[in-house]
Amino acid sequence: MNYKEAFIATIKEIIQTALISLGIFLFVYVFLVQPHRVQGVSMVSSFENGELLLTEKISYKVSNIQRGDIVVFEAPVDRKADFIKRIIALPGENVEIKESKVFINGSQLAESYIFSPTEGAINITLERDEFFVLGDNRLASSDSRSFGSIKRKSIKGKVWLVYWPIVRSNNYDGARFISHANYSIPD
Repeated sequence: MNYKEAFIATIKEIIQTALISLGIFLFVYVFLVQPHRVQGVSMVSSFENGELLLTEKISYKVSNIQRGDIVVFEAPVDRKADFIKRIIALPGENVEIKESKVFINGSQLAESYIFSPTEGAINITLERDEFFVLGDNRLASSDSRSFGSIKRKSIKGKVWLVYWPIVRSNNYDGARFISHANYSIPD
């Protein structure tokens, strides 16, 4: 084999490896996980502005969305962006916000992760494919109080992992898996 043939064989291998890598990346990006950057303070104290996270897309194909899940969905107003919010109410449930508290089907929702009151006055019953979402930083969040409920088809996935920054500092908790919030609603 001469130099020309060796060079051509090497170029073919590089192109083949690049195409396989691109195919794997596209498969993972389209079907499994998608990266997102937190922009703004609507989810403080769960997420800080600038954190990088992964949204997994598989679990909602095999299981139901649950109250407390933190989801990424297509922004209802300007569809060029994605929002990150917490699922507060599920299809068919009645959501009422009064006296700075959230009530689901008449029972007050216990939310240990929020540090500000839930302003507004709302009383709605969700349709069969609608979800009510709120930011954790209720004083600085554009959420279902302003744009209404979101449709199931707009949800891209569940926040699964914060991968940047890796190390904990004064402003950031560092890399971590995101777990489901535990709610207590009396039956």
